[in-house]
Amino acid sequence: MVKSNTSALGIIFPNSYDAMVPDLVNVRLMASIPFASRYRIIDFILSSMTHSGIGNISVVVNKNYHSLMDHLGSGREWDLVRKNGGLHIFPPFAAKEARPYIGRASALANILDFMRDEKEKYIIMSDTNIVVNFDFNDMLQKHIASGADMSIAYVQRPVPNGLIKAENNGRCFYYTFDVEEDKIKKIYINSKEDGVQNFSMNIFVVNRELLVDLVNNAMLLGQEFFMRDVLIPQINKLDIRGYKYEGYTAFITDMKSYFDENMKLLDDYNLDALFSGSPVYTKIRGDHPTQYVDTAKVQNVMVASGCIIEGQVENSIIFRGVKIAKGATVKNCILMQDTVVEAGANIEYLITDKDVTISAGKEMKGTDTFPVYISKKQTV
Repeated sequence: MVKSNTSALGIIFPNSYDAMVPDLVNVRLMASIPFASRYRIIDFILSSMTHSGIGNISVVVNKNYHSLMDHLGSGREWDLVRKNGGLHIFPPFAAKEARPYIGRASALANILDFMRDEKEKYIIMSDTNIVVNFDFNDMLQKHIASGADMSIAYVQRPVPNGLIKAENNGRCFYYTFDVEEDKIKKIYINSKEDGVQNFSMNIFVVNRELLVDLVNNAMLLGQEFFMRDVLIPQINKLDIRGYKYEGYTAFITDMKSYFDENMKLLDDYNLDALFSGSPVYTKIRGDHPTQYVDTAKVQNVMVASGCIIEGQVENSIIFRGVKIAKGATVKNCILMQDTVVEAGANIEYLITDKDVTISAGKEMKGTDTFPVYISKKQTV
């Protein structure tokens, strides 16, 4: 799988939008939230970068990053074990002057010396609250051909409800654009307009030396947010282009969107739209194949390896190592790794975190508008 695009350096921000899903990030960060029965959210952006020939990728973490480091390891699954380049993980105190950050500008300030020293001409940046199979090479080539200072990917869609309704918009900003002939003319912060918008994916291509200058100035001025504090005041000075993306996207903006975006993958059309492009890689656990015993009744499910299914399962996402006992009924649920549903339990519209046990005979039901979440290692 070794490919090389020596002109681009990748930077990933795994803590962006953590505040949108506080329950799920209590013991992890946004990037390492489990998704689609065997993956973590970062797997999609990371795999997309490596398939686009980006072999020098930095992950700038802020907090709760132990699970992410365990998941990524040396980067072998993504072919990022390299003598030159490869995978770099920058914790908040990686350098003497570094500190925990709030926004993308302050995160980049923590690795400013690193960016100065690298040789790539361009930098590609992305958050990890999005599930997408993205062709970064196409975006890079169009950016180069345009001669622009910067390109920002966007999709045409309504703003996700989770962002509009968020109480913590003092940190979780989102952006929409006015675009004329591919040029971004105006950037709006936290727009409440109805209908289809040019909604930012927070995926950027920018000339490295320009980014170093912008971040250096932002650091001197104490600016925290890249789009709000750095780009918007210079929108008429910089040549910023929009890159319209028309592929499959899933934005995780609250618990409801996390539930819905997982469940959408039970539709073959959506599953093919997300996975029919380049393969998506993830950490290998080495489980045995899932076992379905004679009493199992399974309909419309996504099931990872290592599971033992003895009961009834419908319309559900089942992660590795889940055990569903005889007589148990599971409908419209997301059961994360090593969840146990004991005999006779009846659950519906539940999201269980890792290592949860649903006791024998227990009945628990949420609704499609309010799925019930059970935190990690709980027994109910």
